[in-house]
Amino acid sequence: MQRSAMLNTIKRQMAYQKARPTSQPACDVFINHRGIDTKKSIASLLYHQLVSSRIPSFLDNKNMKPGDKLFEHIDSAILGCKIGIAVFSPRYCQSYFCLHELALMMESGKKVIPIFCDVKPSELRVSDNKMCSMSELKRFGYAIEEAKQTVGLAFNTSKGNWSDVVTYATDLVKESLIEIDNKKHATLMLKPYTK
Repeated sequence: MQRSAMLNTIKRQMAYQKARPTSQPACDVFINHRGIDTKKSIASLLYHQLVSSRIPSFLDNKNMKPGDKLFEHIDSAILGCKIGIAVFSPRYCQSYFCLHELALMMESGKKVIPIFCDVKPSELRVSDNKMCSMSELKRFGYAIEEAKQTVGLAFNTSKGNWSDVVTYATDLVKESLIEIDNKKHATLMLKPYTK
Protein backbone atom coordinates (compact mmCIF):
# COMPACT_ATOMS: atom_id res chain seq x y z
CA MET A 1 0.00 0.00 0.00
CA GLN A 2 2.78 2.43 0.87
CA ARG A 3 4.61 1.63 -2.34
CA SER A 4 1.45 2.36 -4.36
CA ALA A 5 0.98 5.69 -2.59
CA MET A 6 4.62 6.58 -3.20
CA LEU A 7 4.33 5.73 -6.92
CA ASN A 8 1.19 7.86 -7.20
CA THR A 9 2.99 10.77 -5.55
CA ILE A 10 5.91 10.41 -7.96
CA LYS A 11 3.52 10.26 -10.94
CA ARG A 12 1.72 13.41 -9.73
CA GLN A 13 5.03 15.22 -9.34
CA MET A 14 6.15 14.16 -12.83
CA ALA A 15 2.82 15.27 -14.31
CA TYR A 16 3.14 18.60 -12.50
CA GLN A 17 6.68 19.07 -13.86
CA LYS A 18 5.49 18.33 -17.41
CA ALA A 19 2.46 20.62 -17.11
CA ARG A 20 4.44 23.49 -15.62
CA PRO A 21 5.83 25.80 -18.30
CA THR A 22 9.61 25.53 -18.19
CA SER A 23 10.13 28.61 -20.31
CA GLN A 24 8.62 30.95 -17.73
CA PRO A 25 9.69 30.38 -14.14
CA ALA A 26 7.45 31.74 -11.45
CA CYS A 27 9.11 35.02 -10.55
CA ASP A 28 7.62 38.48 -10.43
CA VAL A 29 10.94 40.33 -10.24
CA PHE A 30 14.22 39.83 -12.08
CA ILE A 31 17.28 41.43 -10.46
CA ASN A 32 19.85 42.44 -13.07
CA HIS A 33 23.23 43.34 -11.56
CA ARG A 34 27.01 43.20 -11.96
CA GLY A 35 27.98 40.41 -9.59
CA ILE A 36 31.48 41.62 -8.88
CA ASP A 37 30.11 45.01 -7.74
CA THR A 38 26.78 44.24 -6.08
CA LYS A 39 26.02 40.52 -5.62
CA LYS A 40 27.17 40.42 -1.98
CA SER A 41 25.56 43.73 -1.12
CA ILE A 42 22.52 45.45 -2.58
CA ALA A 43 21.47 42.66 -4.99
CA SER A 44 21.37 39.99 -2.26
CA LEU A 45 19.83 42.33 0.32
CA LEU A 46 17.12 43.32 -2.15
CA TYR A 47 16.47 39.69 -3.11
CA HIS A 48 16.04 38.68 0.53
CA GLN A 49 13.77 41.65 1.26
CA LEU A 50 11.56 40.84 -1.73
CA VAL A 51 11.37 37.14 -0.87
CA SER A 52 10.63 38.02 2.78
CA SER A 53 7.77 40.15 1.43
CA ARG A 54 6.50 37.07 -0.44
CA ILE A 55 7.42 38.47 -3.84
CA PRO A 56 8.89 35.70 -6.02
CA SER A 57 12.20 37.05 -7.31
CA PHE A 58 15.09 35.90 -9.46
CA LEU A 59 18.75 36.40 -8.58
CA ASP A 60 21.13 34.20 -10.52
CA ASN A 61 23.07 32.74 -7.59
CA LYS A 62 19.83 32.05 -5.68
CA ASN A 63 17.75 30.53 -8.49
CA MET A 64 20.28 28.66 -10.60
CA LYS A 65 22.16 25.49 -9.88
CA PRO A 66 25.14 23.73 -11.48
CA GLY A 67 24.17 22.33 -14.85
CA ASP A 68 21.57 25.00 -15.69
CA LYS A 69 21.95 26.50 -19.14
CA LEU A 70 22.91 30.10 -18.44
CA PHE A 71 21.18 32.05 -21.23
CA GLU A 72 18.20 29.72 -21.41
CA HIS A 73 17.49 29.99 -17.68
CA ILE A 74 18.10 33.74 -17.39
CA ASP A 75 16.26 34.67 -20.59
CA SER A 76 13.32 32.53 -19.50
CA ALA A 77 13.23 34.28 -16.10
CA ILE A 78 13.30 37.71 -17.75
CA LEU A 79 10.52 36.85 -20.17
CA GLY A 80 8.42 35.40 -17.34
CA CYS A 81 8.84 38.24 -14.86
CA LYS A 82 6.64 41.31 -14.44
CA ILE A 83 9.30 43.79 -13.32
CA GLY A 84 13.03 44.13 -13.78
CA ILE A 85 15.33 45.85 -11.35
CA ALA A 86 18.58 47.00 -12.95
CA VAL A 87 21.29 47.67 -10.36
CA PHE A 88 23.80 49.85 -12.21
CA SER A 89 27.32 50.02 -10.80
CA PRO A 90 30.72 51.30 -11.95
CA ARG A 91 31.63 48.11 -13.89
CA TYR A 92 28.09 47.25 -15.06
CA CYS A 93 28.68 48.20 -18.71
CA GLN A 94 31.77 45.97 -18.90
CA SER A 95 29.57 42.88 -18.61
CA TYR A 96 28.07 41.31 -21.71
CA PHE A 97 25.59 39.44 -19.51
CA CYS A 98 24.35 42.60 -17.74
CA LEU A 99 23.84 44.39 -21.04
CA HIS A 100 22.14 41.38 -22.64
CA GLU A 101 19.74 41.07 -19.70
CA LEU A 102 18.94 44.80 -19.71
CA ALA A 103 18.34 44.78 -23.46
CA LEU A 104 16.01 41.79 -23.18
CA MET A 105 14.04 43.45 -20.38
CA MET A 106 13.65 46.63 -22.42
CA GLU A 107 12.82 44.80 -25.66
CA SER A 108 10.16 42.69 -23.95
CA GLY A 109 8.45 45.78 -22.53
CA LYS A 110 9.07 45.03 -18.86
CA LYS A 111 8.80 47.81 -16.34
CA VAL A 112 12.39 48.43 -15.26
CA ILE A 113 13.31 50.14 -12.00
CA PRO A 114 16.90 51.41 -12.19
CA ILE A 115 19.07 51.67 -9.09
CA PHE A 116 22.19 53.72 -9.75
CA CYS A 117 24.64 52.39 -7.17
CA ASP A 118 27.85 54.46 -6.98
CA VAL A 119 27.37 55.58 -10.57
CA LYS A 120 25.50 58.44 -12.24
CA PRO A 121 23.27 57.70 -15.24
CA SER A 122 25.44 59.99 -17.39
CA GLU A 123 28.47 57.77 -16.65
CA LEU A 124 26.88 54.66 -18.21
CA ARG A 125 28.31 53.96 -21.64
CA VAL A 126 28.60 50.90 -23.82
CA SER A 127 32.09 50.68 -25.25
CA ASP A 128 33.32 48.57 -28.13
CA ASN A 129 35.53 45.95 -26.48
CA LYS A 130 35.68 43.91 -29.72
CA MET A 131 33.69 41.14 -28.01
CA CYS A 132 30.28 42.11 -29.45
CA SER A 133 28.92 42.52 -32.93
CA MET A 134 27.89 45.98 -34.10
CA SER A 135 24.22 44.98 -33.85
CA GLU A 136 24.72 43.91 -30.23
CA LEU A 137 26.51 47.15 -29.40
CA LYS A 138 23.62 49.09 -30.92
CA ARG A 139 21.07 46.98 -29.01
CA PHE A 140 22.94 47.45 -25.72
CA GLY A 141 23.34 51.18 -26.37
CA TYR A 142 19.59 51.61 -26.89
CA ALA A 143 18.87 49.71 -23.67
CA ILE A 144 21.32 51.84 -21.66
CA GLU A 145 19.86 55.04 -23.10
CA GLU A 146 16.33 53.90 -22.27
CA ALA A 147 17.41 53.10 -18.70
CA LYS A 148 19.08 56.50 -18.37
CA GLN A 149 15.75 58.10 -19.35
CA THR A 150 13.86 56.14 -16.67
CA VAL A 151 13.38 57.58 -13.20
CA GLY A 152 15.37 55.49 -10.77
CA LEU A 153 16.97 55.44 -7.36
CA ALA A 154 20.43 56.83 -6.70
CA PHE A 155 22.49 55.21 -3.97
CA ASN A 156 25.96 56.04 -2.67
CA THR A 157 27.30 53.07 -0.71
CA SER A 158 29.66 55.19 1.40
CA LYS A 159 27.00 57.69 2.50
CA GLY A 160 23.66 55.94 2.07
CA ASN A 161 21.63 53.72 4.35
CA TRP A 162 21.38 50.18 2.91
CA SER A 163 18.17 49.42 4.76
CA ASP A 164 16.47 52.56 3.44
CA VAL A 165 17.29 51.92 -0.23
CA VAL A 166 16.31 48.24 -0.05
CA THR A 167 13.04 49.03 1.75
CA TYR A 168 12.21 51.85 -0.68
CA ALA A 169 12.98 49.67 -3.71
CA THR A 170 10.80 46.89 -2.28
CA ASP A 171 7.94 49.35 -1.74
CA LEU A 172 8.30 50.53 -5.35
CA VAL A 173 8.12 46.93 -6.54
CA LYS A 174 4.98 46.28 -4.47
CA GLU A 175 3.29 49.41 -5.88
CA SER A 176 4.33 48.48 -9.42
CA LEU A 177 3.02 44.91 -9.08
CA ILE A 178 -0.33 46.24 -7.85
CA GLU A 179 -0.42 48.67 -10.77
CA ILE A 180 0.41 45.92 -13.28
CA ASP A 181 -2.22 43.58 -11.81
CA ASN A 182 -4.85 46.37 -11.84
CA LYS A 183 -4.11 47.11 -15.53
CA LYS A 184 -4.33 43.42 -16.35
CA HIS A 185 -7.62 43.11 -14.46
CA ALA A 186 -9.03 46.22 -16.17
CA THR A 187 -8.05 44.83 -19.57
CA LEU A 188 -9.77 41.53 -18.80
CA MET A 189 -12.92 43.37 -17.69
CA LEU A 190 -13.02 45.31 -20.97
CA LYS A 191 -12.79 42.25 -23.21
CA PRO A 192 -16.16 41.20 -24.58
CA TYR A 193 -17.39 37.79 -23.56
CA THR A 194 -17.51 35.29 -26.45
CA LYS A 195 -18.17 31.58 -26.54
